Amino acid sequence: MATFIDPIITDNNNNGEAEAEEEDAFLGFIDYAISILTSDEKNDSDRDVESSNNYAGPSWNWIVSRILKTCSAYSSGVTSAILLSDLSQAWNEQYQFGFSKRKPELITQMQKKHRRTRLPNAVTIDSIYEKNFLSTSSILEAVVLDVFVLPGTNIYMISLGDFWSSNTIDLYLHRRYYDLVDPESPDNGILKKGREIFLTGCCLRTAAEGSGCRRLLPTEYLVILLDENKDEDAMLLGAQFCSDTFSSISHDAVNNSGAAYSFYARIESIGLIETRGRFGSIQPKQITLVDNEGVNIKFILWGEQVLLVNLLSVGGMLALDRPFVASPEESNIEISEELFLEYGTATQLYLVPFIPREEQICIASTQNRSQGSRALNATSHTQGPKVSQVMLPCNSEGTIDFSNYPFRTFVIDLHDKMTSVSLYGIVTNMFREIKTGETVFVLQIEDKTGAITAKLHFVTSWSLGRLNLGHTIYISGLTCYMTPQKLIEVSWFEKDVGASLVNLSCSPSLLNSSCLHKLSCLSDPSGLTNITRICVVRLAQVEHFYVNSRFSHSLCGHFVNEMPDGYLQCNFCRCACDDEVVRTFHLKIPLVDDSTKILAWCTGPAAAELLQISPDEFYELSEDEQAMYLYTLVNEKFIVTIVNCSRQEENYGDMDNLDNSNRENETVIWEIAHALKCE
Repeated sequence: MATFIDPIITDNNNNGEAEAEEEDAFLGFIDYAISILTSDEKNDSDRDVESSNNYAGPSWNWIVSRILKTCSAYSSGVTSAILLSDLSQAWNEQYQFGFSKRKPELITQMQKKHRRTRLPNAVTIDSIYEKNFLSTSSILEAVVLDVFVLPGTNIYMISLGDFWSSNTIDLYLHRRYYDLVDPESPDNGILKKGREIFLTGCCLRTAAEGSGCRRLLPTEYLVILLDENKDEDAMLLGAQFCSDTFSSISHDAVNNSGAAYSFYARIESIGLIETRGRFGSIQPKQITLVDNEGVNIKFILWGEQVLLVNLLSVGGMLALDRPFVASPEESNIEISEELFLEYGTATQLYLVPFIPREEQICIASTQNRSQGSRALNATSHTQGPKVSQVMLPCNSEGTIDFSNYPFRTFVIDLHDKMTSVSLYGIVTNMFREIKTGETVFVLQIEDKTGAITAKLHFVTSWSLGRLNLGHTIYISGLTCYMTPQKLIEVSWFEKDVGASLVNLSCSPSLLNSSCLHKLSCLSDPSGLTNITRICVVRLAQVEHFYVNSRFSHSLCGHFVNEMPDGYLQCNFCRCACDDEVVRTFHLKIPLVDDSTKILAWCTGPAAAELLQISPDEFYELSEDEQAMYLYTLVNEKFIVTIVNCSRQEENYGDMDNLDNSNRENETVIWEIAHALKCE
C-alpha cells in the first residue's frame, strides 16, 4: 500500500511565518477545540478501539468549517462556550461513535466488521431522542433489531438501531414492504434481524401524540443493503435480478400483459433531469444506470421521490425490483430516451454500496515535517494512543479523499491525486485568467511551509465577495494535480460539493470574538509583516486630500475604470460591470496606538465605518463642512483588522494578467480590511 514518505525539503527562511502562525489565535482555538472533543471521546468507555493507529475523532477541516459556519450565523461575535457547545452537539449528533450507555449486542457485533463510509448528513437515533424532532429530509442508517406485529392489530413494526447510538426506535413498516418480513420468525425474510437499511422521508410520532413512546411513521423511501460476499445475498441477486437486462425491456409487454422486470445495474451518475418539460417546485432527479451489457437507462424520480437520491452514491450497485417502465409520451415530458424507469407503487430498491479502497497515510511523513503541527500536539497531549497513520478513501484512479483527514494540511503536504483538500493561508497574488473562455481566477496561497497556485473555476462570475492581497483565507474542496511542467497546483470548482472559501480578514465575527483573535500593536518588533493583525487604534488627523470617492464592482469590491469606449471595467474581474457598481470611499488614513503611527488605506464598508458616514452623505457636504467633519474624527477609537497587501510579482511571469487595483497603493502597504468602532 503506497504511503507519502518521499523526502520533502523545507525552506528554513519561513521561520518567521511559522512563528507568526504560532501567534494565530484562530488556529490556537481550533487546536483547543480538537483537544476537548478528542479528550471527551477517549473517555467514552463504550468505544471500541481496535488499534492504536486508528483515529475516529473530528477532522481539522470539520472543526474549522463548523466554527466558520457558527461565526457566519453570529456576526456580532461568539464566545468560546458557544463554539464548544455547538461543536460538541454537532459531533455527538453526526459523527461520534457511541455514548455512555451500552449498545444492543447485535450492533456491537456488527460494528467490528463495519467498513462503509457514513452518508453525509445522516442523523442518529440518539439525536432524534435528544431533539424530539426528525425532518422528512433526514437520513437514517439503521440496523433491523427485531420484527413484530403490534399487539391487537395487523400492523408490522420493525425495531431499529444504528452504529452511533445506544437508543433504539420502532418504525411502522410501510405496507409495500410487508412481503419482505416474517414477524413469526424475525431471523427469516429479507428484512430480518441484522439487515442494514437506509431510510428517509420519515416523520416522528412523539410521546405526546401516542402511547407514550416515540416511533417513526411509515415511509415509502427505504433502501435495503445487500452484501455480495454473503451467500444468501448473492443468491438473492442471482436468482431475482440477473436475468433481465435493459435491452430486454418491451414496452408493449408492459402495457399489454403487465410484464414486470428486475434489474441489477451500476449507478453511473446522479443529477438533475435534462428536459424542457415543466415541473412543480421540486426539480426531478435522474440516475443513470448501466447494466452488465453496458446498456444505460435513466431512472427518474419525481416530487418527494427525489429524497431517495440522498441514499445512493455513484459507483454503487442498485437492484430495482418491479420499476415502472415509462415513455416520454406517457409522462408528458420532452426527453431523448425512448424509455426510462420510474419509482412505481410496487418498486423496491436494494443497494450494494460502493466501498472505496483505502490508502494508508503516514502522519510522520506530513505533519511531523511541517515544523510541528499544533493540531497533532493537541491530540497527542491527551491520554490515549498517539496516531501514527490514518486510512483514507481512494478511488480506482488512485485519487485519495482528504475530507476526513484528522490534521491540518499544509502546502508542503500536497501531492498529485489528492482531493477534498483544505488550506489555511495568506493570499499573496491574485488575478483573473483572460486567455480562457471560462471564468477562472488564480490565487497564490501561502502558509508557513510554502506557496501553491490555486485555480478557481466559477459558473458565471466571481461570487466570494471582497478579497485582496494579504487576506487570510480558509478554502476547502481543492483537488491537487500535476501540471505539464511537473509542478503541483490545485483546482477549485464553485459548484462542487464541499467547495467553500471564507475570508477571515473581512469577517465581522472574528473582530467581535475575543476567543478567535489576539490583539497586537501597530509596531512590528518581530519583523513579521505577512500576517493578519487585530489592533485597537485611534485616528490621527485625516487629511482631506486622502479622502476620495471611487466606483467599485459590487460582486468583488475592487475598483472599476472607465474604458475609452465609455463602459466600466472591473480591474479584478476584467469584465464590463456598468450595472453592478456602487460608490465607495478610497481612503488613506493615519492610525495611532501607544507604539507607533502608520498610514493605511481602505475602501468599502471598512472606510465607511472609520468615517462613520456613507460616501453619498459625505459628498453632500461642502468642502469646508467635509474638512470640519474629518477634524471631529481625531482620536476616535476603533478595533481594526490590518493586512500587508504588498504584491510579490516575481512569482508570476505573465504580468499582462495581473490585477492593477493595488498599483496606486504600492507606497501604502497596509490595508484596513475590516473596522469596528469601539464604544
